[in-house]
Amino acid sequence: MYDRFNRKINYLRISVTDRCNLRCTYCMPAEGIELVRHKDILSFEEILEVVKTGVEYGINKVRITGGEPLVRKGIIELVSMIARVPGVEDLSMTTNGALLDLFAGELANAGLQRINISLDTMDPKRYREITRVGNLSSAISGIIAARLAGLSPIKINCVIKESPLEKDAQDVAQFCKQNDLEVRFIKEMDLENGRFSKVIGGDGGNCAICNRLRLTANGKIKPCLFSDLEFDIRELGVEEAFLKAVGQKPREGTKSKVNKFSNIGG
Repeated sequence: MYDRFNRKINYLRISVTDRCNLRCTYCMPAEGIELVRHKDILSFEEILEVVKTGVEYGINKVRITGGEPLVRKGIIELVSMIARVPGVEDLSMTTNGALLDLFAGELANAGLQRINISLDTMDPKRYREITRVGNLSSAISGIIAARLAGLSPIKINCVIKESPLEKDAQDVAQFCKQNDLEVRFIKEMDLENGRFSKVIGGDGGNCAICNRLRLTANGKIKPCLFSDLEFDIRELGVEEAFLKAVGQKPREGTKSKVNKFSNIGG
């Protein structure tokens, strides 16, 4: 299926929760965020309906995000449900890796194919500063567990201020080179002021070839991260919300007053 700018839309990013076990400085304030009520979070059955409808219209690539998706109770079951949908050819997840050593094997057995892991520094002190509560050793253990589980490729998402030549970024790049990992550098973004750029080493941020839709944890299908457009599957029905999101997908991002990285998965 194509949008009005002739971009083939085949990628659905699903935020399964707005909750996270870290408090990264570029994602949320130190005091945390106002969380979505549990009753407003989509059920697995509702998520599955969106996936099945998306596949009918050409979605073949699904990524599970958060918040931190591994804090969602029953996440292995959800991965298994999505993996069994005929037409889903590429099933992946983005995680901070802190819980991955507990879940990697089960995720792979459930049908997860590949994974992106956030890693912004190789310095334990800096990691703690950036995440406010995290331990670098947990992320490294998660990366090792993902490899042992056979998830491939393993991509590392490294947030930078301006350049991949920054010391933290260079250290991460060296770690990835030594461990046969793919690294992607992502400049810090600002939703309210519309500041974003192309991902270095990936396709994100390139509006001309954007092929994705986003489903928020509380049921909004969003055609663009840097736009306030959203279509509620509970109010409109899944099919209408999906078609409206594709039909009104903007040519390029501008800014957003309603989105937060903590609840839409970046």
